Amino acid sequence: MKTPVAPVVLGVRNQTRDTVLCRRATLARGFRDRRRGLLGRRQLNPDEGMLFEAKPFLPLIWLHTFFMTFPIDIVFLGRGNVVMKIQASLKPWHLSSMVFGARSAIELSAGVAVRAKTAVSDFISLGEV
Repeated sequence: MKTPVAPVVLGVRNQTRDTVLCRRATLARGFRDRRRGLLGRRQLNPDEGMLFEAKPFLPLIWLHTFFMTFPIDIVFLGRGNVVMKIQASLKPWHLSSMVFGARSAIELSAGVAVRAKTAVSDFISLGEV
């Protein structure tokens, strides 16, 4: 029987604007975490998020809100954790933009990116809690 692996939880901060995007972003590590994402949740608290990383050989991220019941913000990060694109308030049952060159993406509660004054080219830091 496999021993469960403890989730990696990171704080997400916009260093450029000196604001916090979320204090608890869970890293979607394996295939199961990536596939499940936020599915099955009724909401995402403003202080929570989920971090997805692109495959090293294919820097591309494309997410969806199929089967979800609430909108989310998605912040796409490129090299050096620089914001490449923000998709604000993506409604349930929609596809995000395909962001070529994205190294990771953070799913956040809808409205968080705006409240944190996050913009394209901002530097985002990720740190263990």
